[in-house]
Amino acid sequence: ATDKLGPFVVMLGFSTALALPFGLFAAFPGWLNSLPKSGGWMNLVKVQLGFLELALALKFLSVADMTMHWGILPYEVFMASWVLIAAAMALHFFGILRFPHDSRDKKLPAYRTVLGGLMVLVTIYLASGFMFDEKTQSYKSPGALSGLAPPARYNLFLAELNEDLDPDIKARYPSYSKSANNLNCFQVLHVWLAYAREVNKPILLDFTGYGCVNCRKVEEHIWIDERVYNRIANDYVLISLYVDDRMPLDEMLVSKLRNEKLRNVGNKWADFQIVNFQQNSQPLYVLVSPDEQVLAPPRGYKEGIREYVDFLDCGLFTFQNLT
Repeated sequence: ATDKLGPFVVMLGFSTALALPFGLFAAFPGWLNSLPKSGGWMNLVKVQLGFLELALALKFLSVADMTMHWGILPYEVFMASWVLIAAAMALHFFGILRFPHDSRDKKLPAYRTVLGGLMVLVTIYLASGFMFDEKTQSYKSPGALSGLAPPARYNLFLAELNEDLDPDIKARYPSYSKSANNLNCFQVLHVWLAYAREVNKPILLDFTGYGCVNCRKVEEHIWIDERVYNRIANDYVLISLYVDDRMPLDEMLVSKLRNEKLRNVGNKWADFQIVNFQQNSQPLYVLVSPDEQVLAPPRGYKEGIREYVDFLDCGLFTFQNLT
């Protein structure tokens, strides 16, 4: 957005993609005759896309729910809604669930039987998200839903299992809480420095977001690995800073770098990331010593468990040499 040509190129891409079908049919009107005629298949597509739109609407509502701290769409409610939507799609393919404009075929077409069977499998897969994970003491979220479903720790029925925090630490540091995979973490800036100095451990600074899909992929596919999990749990103090948290600040702050008002917690952490690390993308993982020295080059979103282990080991090695 700082480049005058940038917005022009982006909007040109959007407008070209939207205008292309109309332009082609205007230039070659004979192609219109080759389009399939409307009928029962079109209503089938309309209804199924309506179900998909409803599912995605819940996804975006879930992000707003978490950033605004409404508490209306926890993991169980979200997953149950998606299971019901997938089941309804299967029933509609099989002709069991009907709508007023559906065709009344005496014999179910083969493609509807196949698609209905696939949706039954999808329903079962989504329902598996209610399985209990002993390691994280929470639900085992399906891997394909990373970034789509709310984090499994944001739940109704297992919340008490995730509160096994040291009462002494919690009393001294109120921001002490749980992060992904039931890992202990802090969410206040000055607190993590004090605690890291107290226990003499390096810090894993996790710039994340409630609506960050890649953040969930790292947490649910990399952090869950035993090697990564143990290093974060035992060798680091984890600090998760949510740059899209809409919780209002007690007092309004002003960014010294950008001269902009910071009205909520997310603005504060986003500005902190930009000022100190010249990046505004998430996730961003920074290894820091208790005296605020960066221990290794910050790491953004990258796949690979082995590389993430090396990243953590690099920070530990540097910290041990410093101390």
